[in-house]
Amino acid sequence: MSNITTMQEKNMQREVLRQRILGIAFKVLVYAFLLLMGVIVLFPFYWMINSSLKTLDEYRMSVPTFFPHAVMFSNYVDAFQTASLGRLFLNTMYVGLVSTILSLVITILSAFAFARLEFKGKNVLFAALLATMMIPGELFTITNYITVTNFHWTNTYTVLIVPFLVSIFYIYLLRQNFLQIPNELYLAAKVDGTSDFKYLCKVMIPLSLPTLISITILKMMGAWNSYIWPRLVANDANHRMITNGLRNAFTDTTGDVNYPVQMAAVAMVSFPLFLVFVFLRKYIMKGVSRSGIKG
Repeated sequence: MSNITTMQEKNMQREVLRQRILGIAFKVLVYAFLLLMGVIVLFPFYWMINSSLKTLDEYRMSVPTFFPHAVMFSNYVDAFQTASLGRLFLNTMYVGLVSTILSLVITILSAFAFARLEFKGKNVLFAALLATMMIPGELFTITNYITVTNFHWTNTYTVLIVPFLVSIFYIYLLRQNFLQIPNELYLAAKVDGTSDFKYLCKVMIPLSLPTLISITILKMMGAWNSYIWPRLVANDANHRMITNGLRNAFTDTTGDVNYPVQMAAVAMVSFPLFLVFVFLRKYIMKGVSRSGIKG
């Protein structure tokens, strides 16, 4: 009997040991996969920094070098001066800030109306707005271009701001967050004589702050990364956005491109977005996750 018990204990120990080994092997495979994916994702950024510190001759070598022979920090100074990055940064920041503030006002008021106010056809109107999200934005380019041309808005800040003030996705996101706030608070506020606008400012906006921060970050990033529309309607020197300014700023009269200096400019433009993702990613995830709980 004791021999049988001993054999059972040994089998149990072997099974526990096997499960531990399998668990460790699984974790090793998972972390190895994540490490590989991390290298694949980060390698383009490393190559951008590496290329920005090379000379043009070294960049054009048939065999690429993974470390620059001579570190050329002067490429960043040349990039800032050649592309007039100061003016491009100011143009982009102005458009981004103004469009974000106005878009937030429209989004908050629209989301509040669809979440709390009662009016005829509210659900039908909201469903129609959601249906427009299935239409690719590129299909609106021609009609929007004709409209802004008829209004004589081309080569102005207005054409970069007004057409994209309303975002159905942001309205939907904030409306879902507003719906999570108990309706009893709204009814109690109405009994106390609180106006809708005061209730919105004092109760709903503070409780929905993570989602509003997410919308602000996403809107600013969208303005920072926009390329096709600004290039189409406002590509003059006074209104050029930062993505358009890097397109041909480093091409000389013969058509040659100074790629190391261009990579230095791209690195400087990408750095603010990198900081946003590093320090504010938790607000983006928190705001989006809080908006998808209640339908």
